[in-house]
Amino acid sequence: MKKYRWVVLALVPALLTLLAALWAGLLRMGWRWPVVQRGWVAEHGVLMIPVFFGGLISLERAVALRRRWAWLAPLLHGAAGLVLVLGGRALWAIPLLLGGAMIFVAMFVVIVRQHWAAYTVLMALAVSFLAIGDGLWGLLGWPVYRVVFWWVAFLVLTIAAERLELGRLQRLSRGAQAAFWGATALVVVGLAAPAAGVRLIGAGFVALALWLLRYDVSRKTVRLKGLPRFAALCLLSGYIWLAVGGLWMLAQGAQAAGLAYDGMLHAVLVGFVFSMIFGHAPIIFPSMLGRLAVFHRRLYVPLWGLHASLALRLLGDAFRLPALRRWGGLLGALFIVLFLVLMAVTFREGISWGET
Repeated sequence: MKKYRWVVLALVPALLTLLAALWAGLLRMGWRWPVVQRGWVAEHGVLMIPVFFGGLISLERAVALRRRWAWLAPLLHGAAGLVLVLGGRALWAIPLLLGGAMIFVAMFVVIVRQHWAAYTVLMALAVSFLAIGDGLWGLLGWPVYRVVFWWVAFLVLTIAAERLELGRLQRLSRGAQAAFWGATALVVVGLAAPAAGVRLIGAGFVALALWLLRYDVSRKTVRLKGLPRFAALCLLSGYIWLAVGGLWMLAQGAQAAGLAYDGMLHAVLVGFVFSMIFGHAPIIFPSMLGRLAVFHRRLYVPLWGLHASLALRLLGDAFRLPALRRWGGLLGALFIVLFLVLMAVTFREGISWGET
């Protein structure tokens, strides 16, 4: 029970940060709503990617690692988010964010030592990209548009590594493995290439998306029923959005702001990453909170709603239709919140491990 209290303690600030990041994003899109604290509206990207996503993934790893000190990673990420949301200066959140990232890196030092494998090494590399991005933003003062692809690479490569782990069950051929590492290499080289970097990263994302669509185990589990089918559809649809984002990056290259910047990032962050969260949450969250997974078909409503709203948003970006973009963003945020509400209902319907 003590472990579950730590999970809740880390989840609450993470969810508050997510809601604040969604609100800030909508304000930045042009919705004229009350601004509780002006400071965190400018930190929408920081709140969403390194703070929320970084904290959420570090929480999952802390639960699995079972080391007391590992809980500091999600707790420090959550504290950084609360500092920003409650009106504190970004300067105050930087030590918390960097501390959480460094502990996250230390967690993977332990994980790699315990289990040396290609996918654990790739996960460790991805987490190092999170820490590098935090350092470039917090210590060197780089603007978010110059740092964001380090954070995005952390998310994409972490998810790809998790899928590679499951790929062991299929005994991938040498050609398939070479294709995976070739796509990964494009992303890594792109991060280090200042001129053509974004296009190289985009090419890597497209290659990874095609690889996942071809080799991921979800191609088989989509034929099942219930939760396995739902999770598989989340993953497969997410891979399509990853390809869309990568193609957009290939076409547009580096952008500091504007509609193209919005489209390429949110195709990946909303279409791909949130699809992964939707697919994994009904499995991971119950296990972290000591409950049996319960699935209901109503979870398809926020999933398809998220995809439809993102399509509207990207059409608004592509054809310079700000009203369509705003409504797509608003609907997307509402479907994310709806998913959280439905998951909470699902937890109430679940059975605790102690009741089995």
